[in-house]
Amino acid sequence: MLYKSRTKPVELKQLSSLDTRMTLPSKDKQHFINLSRGYEGEVLFDSLTEKLTCDCLLLNDLLLKANNSLFQIDSLLISSRKIHLFEVKNFEGDYNYETNRFVKLPQYEITNPLHQLSRSESLLRQLLLKDNINLPIEASLIFINPEFTLYQAPLNKPMIFSNPDQKLLERIKFNAFQFK
Repeated sequence: MLYKSRTKPVELKQLSSLDTRMTLPSKDKQHFINLSRGYEGEVLFDSLTEKLTCDCLLLNDLLLKANNSLFQIDSLLISSRKIHLFEVKNFEGDYNYETNRFVKLPQYEITNPLHQLSRSESLLRQLLLKDNINLPIEASLIFINPEFTLYQAPLNKPMIFSNPDQKLLERIKFNAFQFK
């Protein structure tokens, strides 16, 4: 059951409005494109998760604070036995995983999204423990774009890839409702 839907970020609305009125400087234009792609990926993920039929709550687009640190969660699925945190990335193109680094080929290093996932999971756990909530949290990094390839992807990291041969929703259901 969807409890909190996603809203378009204010910064994206502002940049979109400016982009129609003027030529944005290249740095701002690239930031606008990145924000747009990210939002589009999250909306695509929402279209998949809204089809979930479960006794659960789905919260999207959360901005939370724990220990004076703000953090953002793309989607949070809460059931009676577990919390599943989803960080959605709409990357496109070929990337390589090199010793805990993500490199867009040929050689452009990006911020490792697994670090963002880990930080969000840790801060969420701290926030919940403060209120004596002890549900296990399982965090997953969702690569929603089927035009994304990660070479040398480690098998021991919580990543789910959109794959034309497998239904992404089925993989999300499996990961989200597999109780260990």
